[in-house]
Amino acid sequence: MRFLSILTGFTCAVALHANAAAMDEYTKYLPDGANLALVVQKIGATTPTLDYHSQQMALPASTQKVITALAALLQLGPNYRFVTTIESNGALTGGVLRGNLTVRFSGDPSLKRQQIRNMVQELKKQGVREISGDVFIDTSVFASHDKAPGWPWNDLTQCFSAPPAAAIVDKNCFSISLYSAPKAGDNAFIRVASYYPVHMFSEVRTLPKGSPDAQYCELDVVPGELNRYTLTGCLTQRAEPLPLAFAIQDGASYAGAIVKDELEQADIRVNGNLRRQTLPGAPGTVLAQTESEPLHDLLTTMLKKSDNMIADTVFRTIGHERFKVPGTWRAGADAVRQILRQKAGIDLGNTIIVDGSGLSRHNLIAPATMMQVLQYIAQHDNELNYIKMLPLAGYDGTLRYRAGLHEAGLDGKVSAKTGSLQGVYNLAGFITTASGQRMAFVQYLSGYAVPPEDQKERRIPLVRFESRLYKDINQNN
Repeated sequence: MRFLSILTGFTCAVALHANAAAMDEYTKYLPDGANLALVVQKIGATTPTLDYHSQQMALPASTQKVITALAALLQLGPNYRFVTTIESNGALTGGVLRGNLTVRFSGDPSLKRQQIRNMVQELKKQGVREISGDVFIDTSVFASHDKAPGWPWNDLTQCFSAPPAAAIVDKNCFSISLYSAPKAGDNAFIRVASYYPVHMFSEVRTLPKGSPDAQYCELDVVPGELNRYTLTGCLTQRAEPLPLAFAIQDGASYAGAIVKDELEQADIRVNGNLRRQTLPGAPGTVLAQTESEPLHDLLTTMLKKSDNMIADTVFRTIGHERFKVPGTWRAGADAVRQILRQKAGIDLGNTIIVDGSGLSRHNLIAPATMMQVLQYIAQHDNELNYIKMLPLAGYDGTLRYRAGLHEAGLDGKVSAKTGSLQGVYNLAGFITTASGQRMAFVQYLSGYAVPPEDQKERRIPLVRFESRLYKDINQNN
């Protein structure tokens, strides 16, 4: 694997080595067939110090969150909060709320069941003992599918890709315990806490220890309507239960069941039915409400922990707030493109934006384009307070244990967003070199594959590559 060019911003600039050694000194550590696009540039410079295929389109993976966070700060502001309300147009007489009750969800990715409980308790304090009408679960802030185009179907039941719905409670993730049956051949059985309003069914066959069938009989989950799940496959007999977690597929149904249960626990009787409201309705009198943390705090969590739920609800909210329409994936994408062009002077060109998290394999961006975003962030960080939201190598977030940067002696010197998908290892962020030079860099590495027998040590080539590359960037700039 050969690199064709190393460009320097000035004729006297040093690119990595004093002798400008070929980049294959670094790529020789990578598995055969790996694809790399890379750009390194001083903050404020107009040309890169190092450029290799910086115009090549690549999967951004979770470095997409860098763009989402910038657009959110520019459009919504750092103090924006998601607000969830309980409303009604009915009058309260003799403890009876004569009308309907609406729980208006806002896409708050941090909403917890305890907050819903607190709002219901507020109703009780106001004297509400009975609701004569229906209870509406309002999800009109978002529209269309809750899953973005290009999300891998086999990840959809995993909590890291829980659909970012308008109604989210406790990350829309629940856990269960799977127990093998005492007798081989019988179905394993499931235990799920009663406070999760889901239905689980087991078709999992229990295998004896050492059974040759175990190698290719895998556990699988089949989601159904109204948060019904069927587990299939096999489980080898074991002494302890197997802990599992799954993503809620129907956020409105899940939230509605929780609201209903909390009303019952508070001894508030509902005479009507639980209904879903997907079209915006007339606002009522707010009887109780709860708010998220400020957006800047949410974005810090999003970037440091690579939280997909926050990224995609923020992405859809950007579209909602920008165009005053229900948040959709297309509205979010159009809004992000427009915001960066009009407020930051960044033209995303032929970049393809599908979601805010980078989960979709339909996303495409060139390192040179991401470099524009990083340069803007660095040059406006006094107003944005952005860079401190990024993971810091050796200290926190997804860079806390980045072995290549640690071996390069860069703990505390690199603030960057990671991006990982199958075969993808990306980085986009900032480095302060040994001489004090501040630089931005984008590493898009894809097609990373090792033989099956090397899977346990599959990251070793990556560590060697990043260690050598970033050590030299640090020492020679």
